[in-house]
Amino acid sequence: MPHAPQPASPDRLETADGVTLAYHRTPGRTPGVVFLGGYASDMTGTKATVLEAHAVARGHSFLRFDFRGHGQSSGRFEDGTIGRWRGDALAALDALTEGPQILVGSSMGGWIALMLALARPDRVAGLIGIAAAPDFTEDLMWAEFDAAQRATLLRDRVLHLPSDYSEAPTIVTMDLIEDGRSHLLLRAPIPIAAPIRLLHGMRDTDVPYRHALTLADRLDGEDVEVRLIKNGDHRLSTDRDLAILTATVDALLAD
Repeated sequence: MPHAPQPASPDRLETADGVTLAYHRTPGRTPGVVFLGGYASDMTGTKATVLEAHAVARGHSFLRFDFRGHGQSSGRFEDGTIGRWRGDALAALDALTEGPQILVGSSMGGWIALMLALARPDRVAGLIGIAAAPDFTEDLMWAEFDAAQRATLLRDRVLHLPSDYSEAPTIVTMDLIEDGRSHLLLRAPIPIAAPIRLLHGMRDTDVPYRHALTLADRLDGEDVEVRLIKNGDHRLSTDRDLAILTATVDALLAD
């Protein structure tokens, strides 16, 4: 899979509350493509850069950025919440894109993408979730924590968990859990009319693939498709996975 040439340094967008978001933007025709990364991930990952190269080759605009506390953006990761990261994504969408966009959200980015589609329905031409994880703070974190982990969070307001993706621990704060409860989507119908494609690996140990089926059931729109990849893991970053992803983007760009 080709990768787009990497600029020496990202551009920066200052948000209303003084955080600077690092981003890379490539101009082109619409619909554009916006990539939204996962929890504790950043915009330099394989999926983001492969999609960037693919969009550039097709002549479509492309945007990738780091949420506050992630990658090259300012702020502390521990201060991030779903609401603040939603605000970052809205700021980036409003300031750095024009016209209709295809939102591609990976894991937490899938939750953020759904919230963008609800907030800016006229700007979203389609949405692709890659192991989309709406409500993960409640259903995949808090609900799965044991009594000792919950007690630690309630006492210290921070919990450090071993990570499968980094030597550094995964940080979970009580602020994240509490704020997440203000943004839950799976408890009611989700009124999004744009076409939605959900890609999910059946060997995903972080976000079980049945989460995609629950999400599809909650979505009000009729143009919703779920593709399960039997040997796929949470990252969905093999060459075959990336080929499926780019083909899914192509199909939405052609609609």
